[in-house]
Amino acid sequence: MEVENDVRYGNTNRAFLQAMLARSSMTFRESRPIIAAILNAENTGDQVRSEQVTEDMFDTFMGTAREAASLFDYEIRRTQHQITKERVYAFVNTASDPQTQLATTFNHDELAFVKRALEAMFDKYNTPRMEVIALTDMQAVKLARPNRRESAVNRNEDEPTQSQATIDKGLKHSEVEIVLEHLVGGGWFEKSREGFYSLTPRALLELRPWLVGTFNHPDAEEGEWQRIKFCEACKDIVTVGVRCAEPDCIFRIHDICEEAFWRMRRNKICPKCSREWTGNLYVGERAVTTTQAYQRGRRQSGGRRGNLADEVVQSMVEDEREDEREDEREDDEE
Repeated sequence: MEVENDVRYGNTNRAFLQAMLARSSMTFRESRPIIAAILNAENTGDQVRSEQVTEDMFDTFMGTAREAASLFDYEIRRTQHQITKERVYAFVNTASDPQTQLATTFNHDELAFVKRALEAMFDKYNTPRMEVIALTDMQAVKLARPNRRESAVNRNEDEPTQSQATIDKGLKHSEVEIVLEHLVGGGWFEKSREGFYSLTPRALLELRPWLVGTFNHPDAEEGEWQRIKFCEACKDIVTVGVRCAEPDCIFRIHDICEEAFWRMRRNKICPKCSREWTGNLYVGERAVTTTQAYQRGRRQSGGRRGNLADEVVQSMVEDEREDEREDEREDDEE
């Protein structure tokens, strides 16, 4: 059966928009059975098979949904998955901040945990020498209760103090596991085969203004190292990719963008700092899993992960602190 694109806004478009609202994000692959089911609901003839749904049909449905969503303070934005390269369309609320949206799913203590998890991803495990920007189960469990002595990110002036707001009581370890499951199920986090949690494309789209405003310094000079960095090619946030060998250089690029980027250049020299491009230093979980310590631990444990990633990350943190102390001693001697 041949299927024609319906450019009019009708029940099929309303059903597709509702599907987008329910899922928050969608790829072409995910859309095919949905569009087929929607068309079959009104079709009195032959049934439409999901493989008959074309990209042109998908683009037509998505374009109509985007126009309709714009009337209600929503946008449908597009990005690419940093690993699979799939186009991802996400439903973004432009009228409220992400914390308000998350508050409809999580209570105060759970929301406080989510914030600690984000701070750990983008602050504690995101430094010039170690850009992991992800969490393991073990690291997440350690964030179950708030640290009263220090905060990964300084509190904003407009943010209420503990005496003004509801006291953060923390979570039980079992509750942390439930929240992580809900974050994955809700399309905010994704979990890799190696057991690392990171932000989904949808979350990066929605949280982008908050991430930049929270973790980057607005008065930073051009070229100064910042925690939120962008792909030199596509300009989207990089949480999985390749980095320059110079620790303080801000050049980052997605794996999916790298080949085309270097194809257009005469040599593989970092355009930011002019250092030779090695291509073997990573952003994301590979900053841990490609280290000799991690690979050696995997071999010794027979492939079992256990708390290996946590041990390697802790060792990297301690090495970085020692490097910082050494730099301070050298500065004092000068």
